[in-house]
Amino acid sequence: MQNHKKNPLIGMGLMMLAMVLVPILDLFAKLLSVDYAVIEITWARFVFHGLWLLPLLAWKGIVWWRMPPQPVYQLLRSLMLTITTVCFFFAIKDNPIPTALTLLFVSPLIVAVVAPLWLGESFDALRGIAVVCGFMGVVVVLRPTADSFSPTILWALVAGVGYAFYIMFTRKLSSSAPPLLTLFYTAVGGVLVLTPLVSSVWKTPDLTGLLMMASMGLFAAMGHFFIIMACEYATASQLSPFNYFEIVAATGISYFVFDFFPDIYVWGGIAIICTSGAYVSWRELQLSKRARSVQDGRIDIL
Repeated sequence: MQNHKKNPLIGMGLMMLAMVLVPILDLFAKLLSVDYAVIEITWARFVFHGLWLLPLLAWKGIVWWRMPPQPVYQLLRSLMLTITTVCFFFAIKDNPIPTALTLLFVSPLIVAVVAPLWLGESFDALRGIAVVCGFMGVVVVLRPTADSFSPTILWALVAGVGYAFYIMFTRKLSSSAPPLLTLFYTAVGGVLVLTPLVSSVWKTPDLTGLLMMASMGLFAAMGHFFIIMACEYATASQLSPFNYFEIVAATGISYFVFDFFPDIYVWGGIAIICTSGAYVSWRELQLSKRARSVQDGRIDIL
């Protein structure tokens, strides 16, 4: 993929555009869940996601029909995103999208705990405190003793765990293939994983259902493509705070389509989880810079 001169404002704009598009995918999934099984909806999401990526791959001149590098990790990465998507779609079937999305954002906190053990990344007490605070935010959102608590929202937490492992597999594959090609392999893997399961719940979609499924794949492909483009213009640390704009976009969509607006408890949980996740990301960046400074013979005090 072509290297662009770094322009953080363009990167941030592309990231915000992606965060507006991705909740539309969730909207279609929630609407489809009224008439179709979650497994079929997820299968369609990956099928159309892959089909919409083919023109982009052809435009970039990327060969997609060969065996991918590190195929086991590619399959495991795809499996993690498939599990994440299935669980998240189960969560939003009976619960508001913003609430489920808030719980999905526990993934950076889980990465902060697991990555030091698995990937050998650093960990310190300050990030540990941020992780604890983040999970306190989860409790605020869930309110397990409240009358409004729905056990099905726990699917979103499972999705958050799956997405954390998806992120860590992505790190392992970061230099093995172009990001767009890795994204295509992920879609193919999702189709392979779900195809044996979809026959048992299959319902032939009508024209409206088919168009919604195709649109779901289109918004998935466009959203992820803009994220890839954003990373060409800005660094991960510059873009990471804008991931949370997805909650704002999802809230707006849910308000206009379902007349839902999060209550004060959900907003409080959102603030705690997002602040903790953003701090974990910032702290990771600072520790990485310090490690590079030590390697270069410099000393930085954090």
